[in-house]
Amino acid sequence: MTPAPERPATIGNRFLLLSVLFAIGATLLWQHFAAEPQDRAPINDATHLETTVIAEGLEFPWSLAFLPDGSFLVSEREGRLQHIAADGKTRREITGLPDIYVSGQSGLFDITLAPDFAQSQTVYFAFAGGSADENNTELARAQLDIENAQLQDVQIIFRALPKTKGKAHYGGRILFMPDGTLLLTLGDRFAYRDHAQNHDDHLGTVVRLMPDGNIPADNPFKDGRAPEVYTHGNRNVQGIALYPDSETIWFHEHGPRGGDEVNILKSGTNYGWPVVTYGREYSGLTITNKRHMKGMEDPLLHWTPSIAPSGMAFYTGDKMPQWRGDLFVGALAGQHLRRLDIEGGRIIKQEKLLTKLEARIRDVRSGPDGYLYILTDALDGQLLRYGPKR
Repeated sequence: MTPAPERPATIGNRFLLLSVLFAIGATLLWQHFAAEPQDRAPINDATHLETTVIAEGLEFPWSLAFLPDGSFLVSEREGRLQHIAADGKTRREITGLPDIYVSGQSGLFDITLAPDFAQSQTVYFAFAGGSADENNTELARAQLDIENAQLQDVQIIFRALPKTKGKAHYGGRILFMPDGTLLLTLGDRFAYRDHAQNHDDHLGTVVRLMPDGNIPADNPFKDGRAPEVYTHGNRNVQGIALYPDSETIWFHEHGPRGGDEVNILKSGTNYGWPVVTYGREYSGLTITNKRHMKGMEDPLLHWTPSIAPSGMAFYTGDKMPQWRGDLFVGALAGQHLRRLDIEGGRIIKQEKLLTKLEARIRDVRSGPDGYLYILTDALDGQLLRYGPKR
């Protein structure tokens, strides 16, 4: 018997049911992807914000520190330290730096004030020390004589070993922990990446020191050959910051071709490089197929393709309250400022800012006046203020 043709009402009911099921599936799929950090339209209305040039003509500026009088210290990778007035109208070069090896990625790196700077006038700075045949990251402290624009009593309190050939992957960021110890980020020196999987030397690590360079008694590998090591399995850490109102420290590091990572710093932890990574060789060849491994920390977030992250800071000001507690990361290859919207310690969304600058961003800091301050990485680099229109 030939089946009777379906009646229009039956067809309509089935179409309606399929439409409802499709709508539910689409909603669930959208919610799944919305829960993951990804690029999308700006989250906050930034039309009321402006970028103001404070200073320009800086030669590959690398790091920024705020002095109590509102002026700035800016390190230039080429081996100079500049003192810039709060209004940017005057500038003086600070003398007294030690010999610095400048080539490729090497040079003068981070500049940081001691927590008791108001009393001690002590500053800390990282730089590449040595020669073309043997060089690595070093850490020094000195007294800043701002009246005479010079550093005095310069003491090198740490030298990363071994010194190697090459001119890449130095790390170079400094951060004081809430307990008064300090962290110095290092790199694997590019050609020596397998060293990152041991803690017998300083390559591919973050080290923790006392302010005078001595070794904290509770360092995780204090009885080993490199007792300064705090974490390992790191490729090239160039951003580190304290999460506001906590003792939690976040950091990021460069991947190769993809695989830039955002992590939380934990004593004694192995972050996997180069055994696990989301990145590939610059040639496109595979480094490893492993993305996870027992005993190695997974990243909170990875950027693939890479944005080449650099300086980073949590925003703690009051000029942009909708951004308080968010993490800002400078992008070199990406040529923008990346905002990570954080709630409850989780990265929930991302936003690209300052894309029209078309500039490599080397450093970003949350200023004491509630504005963000940014350094652009160029032969004619700039110090910029970003925030509400004045």
